Amino acid sequence: MPRASEALWELAQAEAERGGDAEGAAEKALLFLGSKAGGKTTIILRCLDREEIPKPTLALEYTFGRRAKGHNTPKDIAHFWELGGGTSLLELIQIPITSDNIRTFAIVLVLDLSKPSELWSTMEGLLQVTRNHLNKLITKLGKTNPKVATEIREMWNNIQKDHPDYELIDPFPIPLVIIGSKYDIFHEFDSEMRKIICKTLRFVSHYYGASLVFTGKPDTLLLKARILINHLAFGFERSKSISVDQNKPLFIPAGLDSLSQIGPPPASDSDIGKLHAHTPLDLWKKVYEKAFPPMRNSDLKDSKDPALDPQYAEYEIDAMRTQKNQELEQYKRNASKSWKEMELES
Repeated sequence: MPRASEALWELAQAEAERGGDAEGAAEKALLFLGSKAGGKTTIILRCLDREEIPKPTLALEYTFGRRAKGHNTPKDIAHFWELGGGTSLLELIQIPITSDNIRTFAIVLVLDLSKPSELWSTMEGLLQVTRNHLNKLITKLGKTNPKVATEIREMWNNIQKDHPDYELIDPFPIPLVIIGSKYDIFHEFDSEMRKIICKTLRFVSHYYGASLVFTGKPDTLLLKARILINHLAFGFERSKSISVDQNKPLFIPAGLDSLSQIGPPPASDSDIGKLHAHTPLDLWKKVYEKAFPPMRNSDLKDSKDPALDPQYAEYEIDAMRTQKNQELEQYKRNASKSWKEMELES
């Protein structure tokens, strides 16, 4: 009987092969990552018009969707990968993104707006690991074809060369969408808190050449996010509308914001003068974390692993947990090996 991990990769490979058989069909892939319990699964299901009840994501999960741009046209296929566990399973990022599919890949980062003290560390940790992996792939490709690295970076750069901020930002290597989830809770925050979070996310998104959108309940708030995701996944028309009012859900497609419109970091000149920052991104980080001090590592560890607390020890449960941890490690090894053997053709 095949292991669950092997069956997953076999299904993924079969869908990829079927998607490439149809003449003229396009194939793309997206990796959803972000805050733990931030709503990634819900967003994916709604984008695929599925009414399923979301379940907690374990490790790395896969699904797919098909769309036709018109009548009697082949259906394009999009692979949707979702990384669970917040920042606890960063090593799995390298499994779905390979040198074979990097040209057709995009990242969707979902950040929980209701937890501002965890927002920056989650965003920074996930984007750094993802970017490091992407840069390694681009460097590897560049050794066999020196033009590849330049092509990939220019292919997805949404900032036009005549944009006033062209030399001041550092676009992500592949398309990036940042989604602020749970806007319905965030909307109840104090006005000054909302201002700091909105300005900070606007700066980060613009700095990375990313799109930014806020979502939450009711599901109508997901419509703008669906527009951005469908553009990346199926090549649907890219929206040119924009909303920068901090009293409303933000919606800013990549390349439509500017540093002059965002303004300086939300702090007094004297406070900014006391901060020792080496880059604009580092300055915004220091200002943000002064307003929303990050959780201590010990706090984060306790919240992630309550099962390690001796007062909750249960022999049978702990034995089963150990077994599951071993299965997870085996899953990682099998998944990495199997995925590297797959050949996804665009």
